[in-house]
Amino acid sequence: MTQPSSSIADVLAAYHGRRPDPSDPAQAVSFGTSGHRGRATAGSFNRDHLLAITQAVVAYRRREGISGPLFLGQDSHALSAPAWETALGVLVANC
Repeated sequence: MTQPSSSIADVLAAYHGRRPDPSDPAQAVSFGTSGHRGRATAGSFNRDHLLAITQAVVAYRRREGISGPLFLGQDSHALSAPAWETALGVLVANC
């Protein structure tokens, strides 16, 4: 079955505005071989997820006494820049 097509505007709106439903396992944070996996329009990749994941990384590094550099990259996906901005905001807030 093919997935319905979404415009970039729809994807961005879902990333910023859709809140994941904690009772829906399909909207939980999920990791694959190259990081967090999901679709904004399905509620499985959104700003709330990035906030939580990045704060967890900060807490882990703090707990483990890791103070070296942290590299934050981007790729060519439509949500790469918004996700990068979300993660950067959490990192800066924890400085």
